[in-house]
Amino acid sequence: MMKKNCLWVFCLALLLVLSCARPTLTDSQTTTPPLPTTTPETSIKLPEPNYKSETSLEEALLQRRSVREYTDTPLTISEVSQLLWSAQGITAEWGGRTAPSAGALYPLEVYLVAGNVGNLTSGVYKYQPEGHELTKIKDGDIRAELSQAALNQHSVEDGAINIVIAAVYERTTKKYGDRGVRYVHMEAGHAAQNIYLQATALNLGTVTVGAFDDEQVKQIIGMPVTEVPLYIIPVGKLN
Repeated sequence: MMKKNCLWVFCLALLLVLSCARPTLTDSQTTTPPLPTTTPETSIKLPEPNYKSETSLEEALLQRRSVREYTDTPLTISEVSQLLWSAQGITAEWGGRTAPSAGALYPLEVYLVAGNVGNLTSGVYKYQPEGHELTKIKDGDIRAELSQAALNQHSVEDGAINIVIAAVYERTTKKYGDRGVRYVHMEAGHAAQNIYLQATALNLGTVTVGAFDDEQVKQIIGMPVTEVPLYIIPVGKLN
């Protein structure tokens, strides 16, 4: 009986030693680290575009010119709304837009580089046609950086805004194969001409810019890898 008692006491003592030797976990070690918080993208509802103006289509065609010199007067948010709507705004209940698209696949993505717009913080925004709204991509005036990526063309830095048109080729080529690339380029031209004519009707100056470093523009704008920039279109008030 004494041997059994001694063995029992020895086991209890061993357990006590092992429990004391075990490291004590702190609260930070016993709880799961919190996941990093993400800030929701800021969406800005744009003013409803106008569907009539005092400038006829024929007058806009007659007066349309490439303009590279602008004043420092800011654009209004209504003017920005009208320009973006002209590029890719929705004009039909089924989703049809202001520019035709092969197979109604709509491969274009439109960005706004805002630098001098009343009541709109400088930054990069993505146009969302479905809600006629902007989603903020990044803060800050990047016009000077974008100008450098565009071979230092001063109109890109001097414009109150730049509209950047990009394309996701796969949306069209998955149906039309390699010929879909041609269709995407046609669509970009349709959208750019719409911007030209809308700017003319608003008495604004604009020019289409195609000379730039694609990868630099993608990085500056913050485009996903699936998008390819096709146009930079500065817009500003006329002298």
